[in-house]
Amino acid sequence: MDPGSSPTVVEFLGHPFRLAPDAAPGSDGRALGDVLQEWAVRHLQAELPGHLANARTVVLGGRNHARTARVLREFTDNIEFADPLLRFDLPARVAGNPLLGLAVGAAAQPLHLLPDPVRSRIPTPGTIVSHALARRAARDADVVVATYDELVGFGLEDLAGKTLITSAVSDEQLAELGDRGVDLVLDCVPQPFDVTVTAAVLEAMMRSVAGGGRLTDDDMLDMIVDAGLEPRLLYPNGWRRKSRFAFVIHPLSQTFFSEVEPLGTITRLAPGVVNDLIEKAVAYAPPFTYSHVTGITSPTGAEAEGWLITVGGTPKELMAHSPEFTYARLLQAADIARRLGAQVMGLGAFTKVVGDAGVTVAKKAPLPVTTGNSYSASGALWAAHEAVLRLGIAEVDDRGVLHGKAMVVGATGSIGSVCARLLALASDELWLVSPETAKLLTLKHEIEGASPRATVHVAATPDDHLGDMDVIVTATSGAGKRVLDIMAVKPGCVITDVARPLDLSAEDVAKRPDVLVVESGEIELPGDVRMKDIGLPPGVAYACMAETVVLALEGRYETFTVGRNIEWEKVKEIYRLGLKHGMKLAAISGVNGVFTPEQIAAIRARALEARAVVATG
Repeated sequence: MDPGSSPTVVEFLGHPFRLAPDAAPGSDGRALGDVLQEWAVRHLQAELPGHLANARTVVLGGRNHARTARVLREFTDNIEFADPLLRFDLPARVAGNPLLGLAVGAAAQPLHLLPDPVRSRIPTPGTIVSHALARRAARDADVVVATYDELVGFGLEDLAGKTLITSAVSDEQLAELGDRGVDLVLDCVPQPFDVTVTAAVLEAMMRSVAGGGRLTDDDMLDMIVDAGLEPRLLYPNGWRRKSRFAFVIHPLSQTFFSEVEPLGTITRLAPGVVNDLIEKAVAYAPPFTYSHVTGITSPTGAEAEGWLITVGGTPKELMAHSPEFTYARLLQAADIARRLGAQVMGLGAFTKVVGDAGVTVAKKAPLPVTTGNSYSASGALWAAHEAVLRLGIAEVDDRGVLHGKAMVVGATGSIGSVCARLLALASDELWLVSPETAKLLTLKHEIEGASPRATVHVAATPDDHLGDMDVIVTATSGAGKRVLDIMAVKPGCVITDVARPLDLSAEDVAKRPDVLVVESGEIELPGDVRMKDIGLPPGVAYACMAETVVLALEGRYETFTVGRNIEWEKVKEIYRLGLKHGMKLAAISGVNGVFTPEQIAAIRARALEARAVVATG
């Protein structure tokens, strides 16, 4: 109980007890303490699933947290010990040398006679050094395991944003820990009274209730249940949850090399052929952390931090090597993500296209993996809808319904079928185009069975109907093959290219300055986001990255989207979760980057001019 307090009479399971501030409890509390430590960790994991996954953990003290550390290893390998014996694995070294073991045992015998909390407070040169190292480690940690007394000298810079696993925390101590920035306190010792008690006091009470003899496991379990004891999850500054993610990026072109030193200097001094050599060489470089991402805060109060991890291959190099070449680098990136404490990892750009689109990587990675394709499909159509509104040519009512015609080329593919279902709810007429006639008829039947708004048509090729379309979505796997004749599209049409690789090249797009071709919808992340430049406005991310962030904010540490079959239900779910966590459509991107309002206005002007020529001709 709290030192310096007056004797207090409490009742436990119908028995009165007088708690004196300086009285010895009559039990060391180890039997109950071990149970409570393990139960508390499992209770936290049950209440906040995934909270401890890959968590960077620092354990202060030694044997007094042994059970906690052992259970934590089920959820994370990122554990560092402040105890010099554990930090340097001295027990294993001593065990390998019998004579040394006898000497160490004899020298340490006086210390073993002391209770663990007392022994842990005796300073030695080793513990002083380890304490300094632990403070440094705690600054990068997610979880700290320590008693309140073991946190002497730890301040805001050490504990801010951390989860603290401890025991017997009083209200005054909890408030003080809140001032030091602790987010969550897991108190392993239940506190059924108005005064704070330790595991030793509770165990002594249990022994007394049991008649003063041996306290069996059955006795302990019965009393825990009968007294309604439970570990405490305490939020000294109000409810908060911070999740951790990683996202894999890679250079999209040789331009990236000019922005990263020392490659930038080399490319400026020796451009041309040297760039090609650098491009090939960098593809073999090991992954590295490009940026720490902080400040992401959902309207729900959930927070997320993450790391951008880059692999060196450009799209040209990734496609030139075998899938196994890229898998190896992605698994290296996953290992970096694990060591950083990430709970979920996303694959960006061409890393999610190679091979089986993330399936193999997800199976072998030490943490859940998502390609982000569910939110990419949703974001692309979100951007298409916004593009139609900004152009202001096609008729859209107050509910966002397009009073015109839409087409999906590659409608029987995984992303294409999702886009078709979305457009069927938001347009008057919908054309489904695919050479797979049987699948096409099945898709038409399924969409019509879901009572769409649109009248649904089917065609094997798009050519005969392109000139009538207000919106076209291309979602094929043509990989460079001609998908549609852009010259046949009517002025002012919005084309959304969700295929990867893209169905329409920059050269194709340049032929029609009166058509708006959308490559993707970029997402504004919630909060005061801080990360290095990724070629987008500050605080804006690619939709595939945003999916990873949404999963982190929601506490869904799972393999959400992998493979080439995108599930309709997941597209709807990730869109809904994105809105819940404050995601907004930030930008509309084309093959040459983000469209400015001036560029969209220019496309509108050319489209209206071209339509006027057609009308008068």
